[in-house]
Parts: sequence; structure tokens; C-alpha cells
Amino acid sequence: MKWMIASDIHGSAFYCRKLLERFSLENADRLLLLGDLLYHGPRNDLPEGYAPKEVLCMLNERKDQILCVRGNCDTEVDQMVLDFPILADYAWIDLGSRLIFATHGHKFNEASLPPLKRGDILLYGHTHVPLCKVTNGI
Repeated sequence: MKWMIASDIHGSAFYCRKLLERFSLENADRLLLLGDLLYHGPRNDLPEGYAPKEVLCMLNERKDQILCVRGNCDTEVDQMVLDFPILADYAWIDLGSRLIFATHGHKFNEASLPPLKRGDILLYGHTHVPLCKVTNGI
């Protein structure tokens, strides 16, 4: 199974469209969203192409392919308009020999690790900075 991972769309129809185009191009099976789907939050500027209603329509069309965790800007109101669950703080994905812990990053992150063991994977967004590194085997 091929996964695509994304985070922090913040209501940008422009970037959501680019994401879904790439999802199709890559022929991915599942889309893992690490939160902050519709709202930009009071500390962030409006993203390019801010149109949360368009974003929710685009994502709802792929509801059967999406696994999502809650970001710090996601609310119960967002859940009312999205056709897939978004309110879990984290999700475990079992790869057999290792586990993936997917979260937004505002609760669990490198400074506040969940219960992982060597070889497991922690995925989080929130920072708006792409990063991939190994720390203590995780």
C-alpha cells in the first residue's frame, strides 16, 4: 500500500488541489493528513487560495482514502462538514515490524515523545518546516 503524507493545508484550495493532483500522479492508495485542514488560525496569515469550503469539498470526494488526525486549528465544527474522522489526537499504523505514530505535533513531538521503541516512526506536522531525522533510533 502506498501512502502520501501531508499536513497543514489551512484552508488553501490552491495547495489542496496541488496535493490531490500529486496524490493521483503518484497513484497513492491512502492519504494521511496530519491536521490543520480548514482554518488558518489566529497566528497565521491567510494562505494562498484560502477557500475552506472548496478544500472540504475536495477532501470529502476522497473520504474513503483519507486517514486524518486533529491539528490545533481543527474543531468539532470542522468535523460537522467533513465526511471522515478528524478529531483523534493521533493514529497508530502497524507495519508489522514497526509502528508509525501519526499526530499533528502540538501535543506529541520530538520534545514530547509518545511511547515508541527503536525503529518506530513518529510523523507530525504543525511546524510548517519539512524535516526527516533519526533520534535515538526513532
